Amino acid sequence: MASHDQTSNNLHEKIETNNFLLIVLTFITISMGGLVEIVPLFFQKSMTEPIRGLQPYTALQLAGRDIYLREGCYNCHSQMIRPFHAETLRYGHYSVAGEYVYDHPFQWGSKRTGPDLHRVGGKYSDDWHRVHLNNPRDVVPESIMPAYPFLNETLVDHESIGDHMAALRKVGVPYTDEQIKAAGAEIKGKTEMDALVSYLQVLGTYLK
Repeated sequence: MASHDQTSNNLHEKIETNNFLLIVLTFITISMGGLVEIVPLFFQKSMTEPIRGLQPYTALQLAGRDIYLREGCYNCHSQMIRPFHAETLRYGHYSVAGEYVYDHPFQWGSKRTGPDLHRVGGKYSDDWHRVHLNNPRDVVPESIMPAYPFLNETLVDHESIGDHMAALRKVGVPYTDEQIKAAGAEIKGKTEMDALVSYLQVLGTYLK
């Protein structure tokens, strides 16, 4: 019995005093735990299949999403309503995995510097969004959000949108050849404000 305890103590001492071995064993342990937690999710239909009626972003909405990411809107606004009473009371129906199937990357998180935007689609008019983005204080006097008047003055990049949609098709977004081919013409002449408002107005609208 004493011999067994001594062997165990020696093993623990060897692991705890060897930095490299401790790092390798910790990495293996975390990796195995992560695989056990994550891999089954890839085989659950509720996690991998879109909700009924979900459509990929149009070319204009996708361009707006690119602007949303470029301007770092996700630093203050999440797009994930958790299934808690306080969350659903304020923001609406909690988020479900099937809504995010075509989002690459997801805009999850719990950062609440600004309100969660996952159900903002249709909540306000296009004109409200334009005024708000141009100068947030015009509609929300206490807002600390920066203004984005330059979005009205800048046209969207219509030349690369087709390539973007083609890349998304490779990871499972069901864009057709016709949609990709017509994308550039569809958004040519549109401003970045048009695109961002279009993106905001579709958020969370497919879950009835």
